[in-house]
Amino acid sequence: MYNGLKRIGSSTYGYISRRFYSTTGVNGEGQSQKPQETTHFGFQTVNKEEKESMVKGVFDSVSSNYDLMNDFMSMGIHRLWKDELIKTLNPVPGSHLLDVAGGTGDISFRFLDKIKQSKYYFPQINQDGSGQSSTSLPSSATVFDINQSMLDQGKKRGILNGYNDTTDPSIDWVHGSAEQLPFQSDTFNCYTISFGIRNCTNIEKVLQEAHRVLKKGGRFLCLEFSHVPNPLLKFAYDTYSFNVIPIMGQLVAGDRDSYQYLVESIRKFPTQDNFAKMIENAGFKQVTYKNLSFGVCSIHSGFKL
Repeated sequence: MYNGLKRIGSSTYGYISRRFYSTTGVNGEGQSQKPQETTHFGFQTVNKEEKESMVKGVFDSVSSNYDLMNDFMSMGIHRLWKDELIKTLNPVPGSHLLDVAGGTGDISFRFLDKIKQSKYYFPQINQDGSGQSSTSLPSSATVFDINQSMLDQGKKRGILNGYNDTTDPSIDWVHGSAEQLPFQSDTFNCYTISFGIRNCTNIEKVLQEAHRVLKKGGRFLCLEFSHVPNPLLKFAYDTYSFNVIPIMGQLVAGDRDSYQYLVESIRKFPTQDNFAKMIENAGFKQVTYKNLSFGVCSIHSGFKL
């Protein structure tokens, strides 16, 4: 059983490597330092100021295999979850999305593709027959991530998917922290964050920033791993997560530690009801959620009214 104490080394469910943990208790002169605020990094307790760089190390390590591992870990089901997120959002021409922790562009590409499928989207056929321009209201997606390595992978995927940020004004890639968004208030009418908010140090601050940058009437959507309410299914899910996913990370990506952290971070995330209350406390209204795959993940929704 885990009790939330710091833990280095092997255990029933694996370990987190020392390369992700470097806190000290004394200063250079051997004197005790002032106590610092702590938070969790998976099942470890770490100083708050260090978590961001530790999480960054995880995603720098997994970025090149991130999409491949998502397919392996979820048996491809993550694609259906992301499709459901966009179906829930149902964007139309004129929508402007901020896709936080958007990394490799999965959500943003789906967002822009969905708009092109809208009955209100009217492409203009160019003289060369390419049909690349549109007479519809301009739409855009800003992919935002704290890991430049994830954004670099996304840009490569964008070219393959027909979204090149140097020639296509509908997509942009921005590096930064979700806790301090470099955008003016009331800028976007859609905000999504998928499988990223649990890795943030200050979730409350992330939600407050999401509320700030959304326009009045804008919608917040969060797709995140959650808690399975059925005890039997929870046992099966935990058994798979702790015993299979880290090994899969080692075999496929050559990185067991990062995937051990990702599994543990899911268990530290608030329950569906508690997270919904956090969203409400940030100022959002009409907050709801729906479970996907029996609660393995869920979509939380809220509006800035």
